[in-house]
Amino acid sequence: MPKTDDQPEEARKSLDERLGAVEAARARSEGGDAQRAMAQGYRFLGEVVGGVLAGAGFGWLVDRFTGTAPLGLIGGLLIGTGFSIWVAVRSAVRSTTTETTRAGPSPRASDDEDED
Repeated sequence: MPKTDDQPEEARKSLDERLGAVEAARARSEGGDAQRAMAQGYRFLGEVVGGVLAGAGFGWLVDRFTGTAPLGLIGGLLIGTGFSIWVAVRSAVRSTTTETTRAGPSPRASDDEDED
């Protein structure tokens, strides 16, 4: 049987195609996780900044209509900050619960106590 150089070349091309498919699938799965994490980070940032600014705005409006110069703004900032922290912690707990459920059960450690 005469040797041809086509067989190693075909095998290399096949291997390159399979490797490219595996790398593309891995990039898609990792890209989705990274994008999801970045979206959660931006949502967290928006909740914190939005809560503080909304509290400051409402406090300013209270000051404007009631004439209690800095008290409404200070109270609004405190209430807005507290509310934004509460919302951020609540959404962090939700996302942690969702990701933990999605990851499945964690592997258990062995209960072998005979080992010294």
